[in-house]
Amino acid sequence: MSEINHPGKPSPESANADASPSRFSAQRFSIAPMLDWTDRHCRHFHRLMSRDTLLYTEMVTTGAIIHGKGDYLAFGEQEHPVSLQLGGSNPQDLATCAKLAEQRGYDEINLNVGCPSDRVQNGMFGACLMAQASLVADCIKAMRDVVSIPVTVKTRIGIDTLDSYAFLCDFVQQVSERGECDTFIIHARKAWLSGLSPKENREVPPLDYPRVYQLKRDFPHLTMAINGGIKSLDEAQAHLQHMDGVMIGREVYQNPSILLDVDQRLFGREASGFTGPDVIRALYPYIEAELSKGTYLGHITRHILGIFQGIPGARQWRRHLSENAHKPGAGVEVVEQALSLVTRPQMAASEA
Repeated sequence: MSEINHPGKPSPESANADASPSRFSAQRFSIAPMLDWTDRHCRHFHRLMSRDTLLYTEMVTTGAIIHGKGDYLAFGEQEHPVSLQLGGSNPQDLATCAKLAEQRGYDEINLNVGCPSDRVQNGMFGACLMAQASLVADCIKAMRDVVSIPVTVKTRIGIDTLDSYAFLCDFVQQVSERGECDTFIIHARKAWLSGLSPKENREVPPLDYPRVYQLKRDFPHLTMAINGGIKSLDEAQAHLQHMDGVMIGREVYQNPSILLDVDQRLFGREASGFTGPDVIRALYPYIEAELSKGTYLGHITRHILGIFQGIPGARQWRRHLSENAHKPGAGVEVVEQALSLVTRPQMAASEA
């Protein structure tokens, strides 16, 4: 039950293992770092569908890495290319964490200058750092001085009343020149640091894609990716007419089958021909290995609920997993039973 047998077609796992480098930068398409969502189980699942997409960890604070008791830098070798997003504002602490991350094998370090939550602000990092461009520059430079992998910034187009285009340009100029940062991911909304929740900050401030396009035109020597409100690969391709890269967050998480077409449409590879059921079956060995280590099935399956969005049987698939994956002793058979609720209607339709 842990193997896929498709004559003449490699499994997602074997295809990714043998992947040759794409002619495009990994920044061309990435999945946004999302707290409580893009953990290592989620990233493994996403990697099965795209060999080229750049994956990001959840934001990890420097305090957690330096003082925490857990291993906050754990990731699987099959996740590459993968970037660690750090939260912090102390240059020395960030440099320490960046060096540890490079030693562990991460492909990139990203500094969070975009999260607007109160907890993040109280820790003096996230979006509030946009008001301190010189400090951000110092943070980036401190990390760049101790690692050879890329160090990037994810930011907004402004905060509170600091939302003029001149302010944004000054921020990018200081961080790129003094901090020697050459890659920015720009969320095309400003952030309100008081009065709006993190969820509202993803929806209420209006999107301003033209401002981000203009920023790229004014800083042509920098690599820039755009983020915010992007819901399809058609939209991603449209943005790539203006930008170096596109980052999508919640839409990919809620409808992960988008990733099945990313490598062909955005990275110029041949179509894989993989389907949702192929990917789920390719996940079985990982599930079994994790269960043997004491991981609960539900911690993995919560990330795969949306893969059959819009397909007959998708609701039954979600319900079966939601009701059974958290039961004691739940194993791969729960996923196989849920999968049959999707594949049976498809087989019946093809035979009709």
